[in-house]
This record gives sequence, structure tokens and C-alpha cells, in this order.
Amino acid sequence: MRKVAFICMHNSCRSQIAEALGKHLRGTDCDFYSAGVETKPQINQDAVRLMKELYGIDMEKTQYSKLISDIPKPDTAISMGCDVGCPYIGKTFDDNWNLPDPTGHNDEAFIDIIRRIEENIMKL
Repeated sequence: MRKVAFICMHNSCRSQIAEALGKHLRGTDCDFYSAGVETKPQINQDAVRLMKELYGIDMEKTQYSKLISDIPKPDTAISMGCDVGCPYIGKTFDDNWNLPDPTGHNDEAFIDIIRRIEENIMKL
């Protein structure tokens, strides 16, 4: 299966949401991964809470913050958005979703990003 990787700086919010939604919505079509150039000790707790409420997905049980070197070489690499700087991953990104980081914003901002990620995954 095609390997799709969602990449952002810290692999703690947008890319984690994309990995979880990819597996949930299209897991029979592709293998989905997320990674960053840095890691965080914990996935964004607002993302964890909202993904559980909206989709019944418990990201804390199945996912953790990973470095790019921790995942298989992707066939498709997607940048979540370079509002905090685009990491170098050893290849050109196949797409940039240009999604702002909702960290520190209200639930509506998170839900907007989650829905936009869902739409993009369905278009892959």
C-alpha cells in the first residue's frame, strides 16, 4: 500500500490528527504516518479530546510524537502548513495543506482544522 506521511514541526497536533483520521477513514487504502523534526512528550490535549468526542478515536492509546527518521520512507509526503517553518525531510513535499496550527485557540478553531483535514484526506 502507498505510504502517506503528514509532516509538521513538532508532530503533536495537525499531523497527529491527520494520521488518526487517515487510518480511521481510509486505512484500507493507504498506510498513514505522522512525524516531525522535533517531538513533544505529549500529543496536544485539545486535539486528543476533540478527536475522541467527534470520531471516537483515542489518539493517546494509538499514537505518539515521532521524528521523520522513526517512520518508513513515504510515497507521499504532505506538509500540514509552514506557518512555523517547513522542515526538510530529505525529499520535496508532494503537497502543502497550509493549515494554521490551532494550538492555543478555541474548540471552534480546532474543529475547523479537523474538518479541513478530513476533507483533504477524502481527496487523496
